[in-house]
Amino acid sequence: MDKEKEFAALLADVTNLGRQQKGIVSKEQVKEAFDKLSLSDDQLTLVYDYLKKHGIGIGTPAVPEEFLTEEEHNYLKDYIESLSELPEVTDSEKIGITISAMSGDKSAQNRLIEIYLPTVPDVAKMYAEQGVYIEDLIGEGNLVLTSGVTMLDAIEKPEEAESFLTKMMMDAMEELISDSLDEDARGQKAVKHVQKVADKAAELAKELRRSVTVEELAAETDLTEDEIIEAIHMTGNNIEDIDFNEE
Repeated sequence: MDKEKEFAALLADVTNLGRQQKGIVSKEQVKEAFDKLSLSDDQLTLVYDYLKKHGIGIGTPAVPEEFLTEEEHNYLKDYIESLSELPEVTDSEKIGITISAMSGDKSAQNRLIEIYLPTVPDVAKMYAEQGVYIEDLIGEGNLVLTSGVTMLDAIEKPEEAESFLTKMMMDAMEELISDSLDEDARGQKAVKHVQKVADKAAELAKELRRSVTVEELAAETDLTEDEIIEAIHMTGNNIEDIDFNEE
């Protein structure tokens, strides 16, 4: 593995560690993780900055709200205020409810959803400014929480429920972000493809002093007719220099 790939892999590991530790890592943990790469102080500072921007505090919890838009901040504030109306439970009550939920008690599972609803925005804040709106992250977290309480037969002790459900929320939010990034990448690829076709068409149209047909453009460039037609469809037949009529 080359150094760039190793660095990226280690950075992902440290980021995941921070999320598992509720949004915090120590400088010692970061230095230990990157020890074999012998990073300079300046390079470590860049790592710290990256982690902070991804909701991971160094030594102290990060303040992910700093990265929210005003709209997201207001949404989060209102959402958290709405959760304040939920009844509180003691630790012993939570254990009892969890045990019942583990055995399949539906009312206990529903009660457990209420108990862990406040955890969802806390987890979501760790993923702020990563391409997905905070309300979408919270929605995904709530969805997986609803299904997660029905899967507690997978744990051995009721004390494991919080980490089990939190891990499910984190995994779901990370997958949502990954899907969003993939979609963005596909969108960028489509834009580049359309731009390439438009540029080639403009060049040939300038040379011929008229609009060009799909067949002419394919004959004079490295583009196939299918690629050109695909770009035309993407723009709703709005590539100016191509004369195209759908048959």
